[in-house]
Amino acid sequence: MRSYLLQRVVTLLLFTGSFGPVYAQVPTNPTPPPVDTDTLRKFENPDGVPIRAPQPWYKGKLVKATIIPAIMIGYGISTINNNGFYSSYDARRDIRKEFPNFRTRVDDILIFAPYMELGAVALAGVESRNDRLNTLLLIGKAEGIMLASVFLTKRLTSVARPDGSDELSFPSGHTAQAFLAASIVHAELRDKSQWYGVGAYGIATSVAALRMLNNKHWQSDVVAGAGFGILSAHLAYLSHRNRWGHKPRLLEGTSFSPMYYQGAAGLTFTWRPTK
Repeated sequence: MRSYLLQRVVTLLLFTGSFGPVYAQVPTNPTPPPVDTDTLRKFENPDGVPIRAPQPWYKGKLVKATIIPAIMIGYGISTINNNGFYSSYDARRDIRKEFPNFRTRVDDILIFAPYMELGAVALAGVESRNDRLNTLLLIGKAEGIMLASVFLTKRLTSVARPDGSDELSFPSGHTAQAFLAASIVHAELRDKSQWYGVGAYGIATSVAALRMLNNKHWQSDVVAGAGFGILSAHLAYLSHRNRWGHKPRLLEGTSFSPMYYQGAAGLTFTWRPTK
């Protein structure tokens, strides 16, 4: 029995000594694992859309829409009466010298000619930028802005007409109307052809010239009136964010069904997530 126990102890010692102790070596200065920068960028911008720096204020939509009309209105104000390098008085003197007895009513009709152009193009099957409903809404909004601003300015300035008929000369309402309509035509059809806008603005310029030839407006009136018309159209487009008459977009899996309960009618809304 004693010899058997001695044999077992010797065997155990030999087995333990053959393997020896195992030690874990821990480096004194562990190197951190590399940082996955691509993964970090992915979570910073999950859609992968390039991040653009904010544009300066002078490149904004409002500045682009108002800069040209503001210059025209400012020039008109600077040439009222006998002001400016080539004043309204100078322009009237030269016009009356060349066309002393000029009279026509064509300008009363031409103010709506750009709208007639827009309608004729629509009947010909040319698609405009907006559908007919939204185009009409834009026209109505622009007309409201133009009429309010023009007639308020007329009342505030009280500039006498060249023929002395009243003191509602500045700015020219006819010119504002013509350039507003021309701006609508240009905005709606410029993607099809720039010539639509060129023709409309040509008609509007003719209206401005005829108002001066008819001795109804000064040079300052028609230049500022053009600015008021263009500005009114641009403001209408900038403020027209929502599109009327378009079907609302519903979540996928959405449905509606009628409901009747105890003599009352209603509508139930159901949504099931799609696989």
